[in-house]
Amino acid sequence: MLQREYDERRRAEEKRGERYMWWYLGYFLFGIHIVAFVMIYAIKHAN
Repeated sequence: MLQREYDERRRAEEKRGERYMWWYLGYFLFGIHIVAFVMIYAIKHAN
């Protein structure tokens, strides 16, 4: 009984952590593209 409750709680924790990981990954990739576009813009307009 206790083991099953522990497993359910741990599974819920993992699911929440996974959602945070996806949000972090999404913002990270979005930020990388913003930086890349800014760098391309700066290089093209350097001269």
